[in-house]
Amino acid sequence: MERAQERLAGPAEPEIDLELLVHGVGGTTPEKMLGDPRTVRVTGDETAAVFRRADDAEAAPEDGPHPRRGPVREAYVWCNLTSGDASRALWLLLLPFMVVNLAHWMRPAAPGRPRAVRLYGLLVRLAALTLTVLLVAAACEVALDLVAWQCAGTPACVRRNSWLGFLAPADPGAPAGSGGWWSAPGRRLAVAAALPTAATGLLWYLSHRTWSAYESHRPLSVDPDPDTDPEPGTHGSALARPGFWYGRRLVARLRAAHTAAGLLTVATAVAVPAARFDHRTGGPPALDVLGRLLTAALLVCGAVVVGVVCRRGRSENRLDQRLDQHLVRSLPLAALGLLLLGLLYAGWSRPGWQSTGRLPGDPAFGALMLAQGVLVIALGGVARGLHRRRPDPRAGMRGLGGPAVALLACALGGVMSGGVAQRVADWLDGTRTLLAGPPVLLTWQASAIPPILAVLLVLVALLAARTARLARTERDRVRHEHPGEPEDPSRTRAIAHARAMAGLTDKVPVIVGVLTAATLLLGTAALAGALATGKTPDGAAHRTHHVVRAVAETSQALGSWLVGLGFLLFVTWGRRAYKDASARRTIGILWDVGTFWPRAAHPFAPPCYAERAVPDLTWRMATWTRRTGGRLVLSGHSQGSVLAAAAAWQLPPSVRGRVALLTYGSPLERLYGRWFPAHFGPRALAALHHDIACWRNLYRRTDPIGGPVRVTDDTTPDVDHEPLPDPRAYGRTPDDPLPAPILGHSDYQSDPAFTRERAHLLTRLRPDLPGQRPEPAQGRAEAD
Repeated sequence: MERAQERLAGPAEPEIDLELLVHGVGGTTPEKMLGDPRTVRVTGDETAAVFRRADDAEAAPEDGPHPRRGPVREAYVWCNLTSGDASRALWLLLLPFMVVNLAHWMRPAAPGRPRAVRLYGLLVRLAALTLTVLLVAAACEVALDLVAWQCAGTPACVRRNSWLGFLAPADPGAPAGSGGWWSAPGRRLAVAAALPTAATGLLWYLSHRTWSAYESHRPLSVDPDPDTDPEPGTHGSALARPGFWYGRRLVARLRAAHTAAGLLTVATAVAVPAARFDHRTGGPPALDVLGRLLTAALLVCGAVVVGVVCRRGRSENRLDQRLDQHLVRSLPLAALGLLLLGLLYAGWSRPGWQSTGRLPGDPAFGALMLAQGVLVIALGGVARGLHRRRPDPRAGMRGLGGPAVALLACALGGVMSGGVAQRVADWLDGTRTLLAGPPVLLTWQASAIPPILAVLLVLVALLAARTARLARTERDRVRHEHPGEPEDPSRTRAIAHARAMAGLTDKVPVIVGVLTAATLLLGTAALAGALATGKTPDGAAHRTHHVVRAVAETSQALGSWLVGLGFLLFVTWGRRAYKDASARRTIGILWDVGTFWPRAAHPFAPPCYAERAVPDLTWRMATWTRRTGGRLVLSGHSQGSVLAAAAAWQLPPSVRGRVALLTYGSPLERLYGRWFPAHFGPRALAALHHDIACWRNLYRRTDPIGGPVRVTDDTTPDVDHEPLPDPRAYGRTPDDPLPAPILGHSDYQSDPAFTRERAHLLTRLRPDLPGQRPEPAQGRAEAD
C-alpha cells in the first residue's frame, strides 16, 4: 500500500485546479461540454477521450496557475462506448440478456450473508442460461420446424415457396427414392441447422469482440486500504473493490458455457427426432444404439455446462487475470463436435421416415417456461429473505426488484421468440391451413399480451389522474413561493405540471410491480392452458360460453397482431439504427442505463462501458494529481455522476484527499439507490461521503431523473444543496428580461449555484493535508 501511495503521490509540482466533467446519457460533444468551439484531445482514442479547450491545452501544467476565473476544465466524452459505429444496432438482439444481467445487481444489501448472496447470483445465472437456450430454441423452431420439417415436407407449401424445392420430398404416389438427396427429413434438418448455429456463432462473435474491447482494460492497480475501503460484508459498496471492474475471467467462462449451451440446443433439436424414429419397434438396432449414445453424450455435456455456470461467479477482491484457457476452448469445441455428430446421425438414410405435424420436441418450450418460473420464484424467496435481514424502506419493491426484472427478461425473451415464429409461419403459409404452425404455448403467450396491455392502460390512467391532482396541489405551492409577484396562470400551471411529471419517476416501482404480477399470473395461466389442452386459446374455448369464446378469440387475434407489429417495429428500428447515427444515439440512451454494470450473469449482454470508463477516469485523476499536486473537482451530470462515484470509489486514499465530487441531476439515490441497494444504498453512499474529501449535490424539483442523495454526516457539511429554483425567475426581472425556461434535467451549469458550489469545494480541499477533513462549522465558514 505504501508503494502504491508513493507511486501516485510523486514529487510536488506548482499547484493548479482542474475540473473533470463527465456527461450523462445520450452523449454530447466536447465543444458543448466546454462551451468552446476549439477543443483538443488531451488523451484517449476515438472511442473515449479527455478534451480541453485549445487555449488551456497550449499552456503546460508546469507553468503554474493561469490568469483565468475558475479551474482548468476537461471533458471526458464516453458516448461512443454505447452509440459508436453501426454494429451497435445489433445490440438490439441482446435486449433480454441485458435485462436479466441487471437482475444480478439488484439484490438487497446483505452483510454477513455470503451463502445467500452466492445463491442469489447462482439463480440469476441459471435464469440467464435458460434465456440463451430459449432464443436458440426459437431459431430452431423457425428453421428446423417451420421451414425444414413442416413447410418443406408439405408439397402445397413448397409450391408457395419455390426456394425450398431442393428439400421437397417426392409427391404422393411417386416411386420410392424419386425425391432429391436432401429430401430426407434428417437431411432437411441438417441443412436448416445452419441458421441457429450461425445465430449462436454471431452471439459468440459479438461477445468475444466486445470482451476484447471492454473487459481487457485493467483498472488502477492499488491495494485497498483497510481503513477506508470497505471489506466484504461490512459497510460501503463492492464498487470499491480492486477487481470489481475487471470481469475478463468470468465473462470468458460464461461465454464458453452459453456458446456450448446454444450448440447443444441445436444438436438436440436435430438428433431427437431421428432418435425417436430409431427407437420405435422394429427400428434399426445400430442407429438405435448410436441415438442412445448421442443422447447420453448430450446430457453429460449439458450437465457440464450447468456445472460451469453454477461455479462461484466474480472475483472482486483482487484483479483476477486468469482466463481458464482450457475450459474456454474445450467446452465449445466439445459441443460443436457433438453437433457435427448429430448432423451426421440425423442425415443417415432412414427409409420410411416422413415429417408430419410439428417437429418432436414441442414440450421443450413448456419445460423452459416452467424452469424459468421456478427460478424466478426461488429468486424472489432469496431476495425477500435478504431484504428482511436489513430492511431498506426506500428499496424498490421491498427488495424484489431483481426477481421482477428477471421475470420481465424471461417474458421479453418469450415474446420475441413467439413473435419471430408467428411471423415466419404467416409468411410461409398465408392461409394458415397448410401448416400446423408454431407450438401452441407460443400462441398462448402472445394471447396474454392484450390483457397485460389492458392492465398497463388502467395503471396509466390512474397515474395520470394522480398526477393531475398533484399538479393542482403544486400550483398553490408555486404561488406561495413567489409572493408579491403578479400571477401568470399559464406559467404557474407549467411549473406545477413539470414538478408533477417529475414525481412520476418515484412511481416506477408500482408500475413494475403491477406488470410483474400480471405477467406472472397470465404466464402461469398460459402455460397451464397449453399443457392441459394442447390447443390454441380459440380452439380450447370452442365449446365454452360464447363470452369466453369471444374473449379467447379476440385475445389470440390481437396478440398475434401485436406480436407481428412489435416484430416489424423491432426490425425497422434496428435497420434505422444501423444506418442513422441519431437513431443509434437513441438506442445508446437505453444502453447507457442498462450496460453500466459488468456482465456477471449473461455473457451475451451488451458490454459494460464502465469497465472502460472507470479505469479511464481513475487513471486520469491519479496521474494528474501526481504530476501537478493540484486540486481536482470531479463533476458529473446524470449518468456521468454514477460514473464519477464509481471512479471515486476506485481512487487510492492519497488521491481522494485532493479530489472533490460535484454531482448534479444525479440518479445516485433516486434510481440506483432504490434499484441497486447493495451497491448504492444508504450505507454505500454514506461510505462514499466519508471516503471522498468533499461532495456536493445539486438537484431541482422539476428534474425527473436527478434528486437528493440523502446523505448526512454530523462531522461534515451536508451533501445535498437545497433544491435549485426552476425556472430561475417566475416572471420578467432585470436579470432575466425574457421568460426563463423550465430546465428540468438539463443545463445545470448555467445556474449560479454551480459555479459557487464548485468554488466552495475547491476551498474545502486542503492540498497540504490531503487526509484531514474540516470541522462542520469551519468547513461551512470556508465555503461561505
